[in-house]
Amino acid sequence: MSDRYQPTSVRGIARDDVAQYRPPSVAMQTELGALTLKGPVLTAAGCAGTGRELDAFFDITAVGAFITPSISLHARAGLPTPRMAETPSGLVHAIGHQGPGVDRFIERDLAWLAQRGTRVIVSIVGATPEEYPKVAQRLRSAGGFDAIEVNLAAANPATPGRQLAQDPEAAASVVQAVRRHGDSRIPVLAKLSSDASDIAEVARAVVRAGADALTLANAPAALDIDVDTMLPALGGVVGALSGPAIRPLALRCVWQVRQALPQVPILGSGGIRNGLDALAFILAGAHAVAVGSTLFRDPSAPVRIHEELARALEERGFSSLQQAISYAHRSVAAVEDITEVEALTDDPSAARS
Repeated sequence: MSDRYQPTSVRGIARDDVAQYRPPSVAMQTELGALTLKGPVLTAAGCAGTGRELDAFFDITAVGAFITPSISLHARAGLPTPRMAETPSGLVHAIGHQGPGVDRFIERDLAWLAQRGTRVIVSIVGATPEEYPKVAQRLRSAGGFDAIEVNLAAANPATPGRQLAQDPEAAASVVQAVRRHGDSRIPVLAKLSSDASDIAEVARAVVRAGADALTLANAPAALDIDVDTMLPALGGVVGALSGPAIRPLALRCVWQVRQALPQVPILGSGGIRNGLDALAFILAGAHAVAVGSTLFRDPSAPVRIHEELARALEERGFSSLQQAISYAHRSVAAVEDITEVEALTDDPSAARS
């Protein structure tokens, strides 16, 4: 690393500068467990359709991987409309995991993605905890994908009003069942929630249960009121918040889990709009990032953010993405060392000598 780096903005490429354009010379390959990705920018579940929609804007094989909408065992109609409400800092939404069910997904959407040649992570969800492994079984029989993301945002029947992701034991039970009924060669990511009172505790539990990597973090619960109707803005009343407002929350989750589980791969997600946002997640400890609500206004955001991230890494003296992962933790370790020394001596200056 160069100590002489001075921050500069990440700029787009002007039309007149195309001839002089030089791509960043940074190795961008990364890994999520046994899953090797050529790039660290993925699509987030539920924000990228089935893949066909984005492929109209850019070659989706160019992304690190495509994460599907959360697939359930049976077809689901989803929650009542309206399902989205714009706020000054993001979207409040309650979709209800609308989808065709796993069999139709395999036949129509997964087959197309496999033919298209992109890396595919299938997000799965259950109306009950027992449905998760059944979805995993169907997927195992079909094949044609690279990893499973277990979306633990479903309700926990044992504790009404709480998600599986908020209970370490319940979350671990679901991940263990998916691991047992899925293909043992396929990596399993557990998607956790920033609403958990101790996300590191939940992370430890799902890793012990067999998760190979973690997605951090699911959108926090939220609600908005329409002041014209004087009623909740969403048909489902309570939804989740996505967008720039949740980036610090998601970064906090990545940071805490990286400190608790330094060897576990992390997919960071939440409010990522550009390459510098992505860089913050990498420095906090993520191995890759997933882009979500930004796709609604910029469908080609994944390729742009990949380029901006590579440029930002190069400007800071990194020759590879791997060098930057968890880089922000180095100063914290130094502070902790100083604090420990000061606690053992009556002369605080001894810690700095």
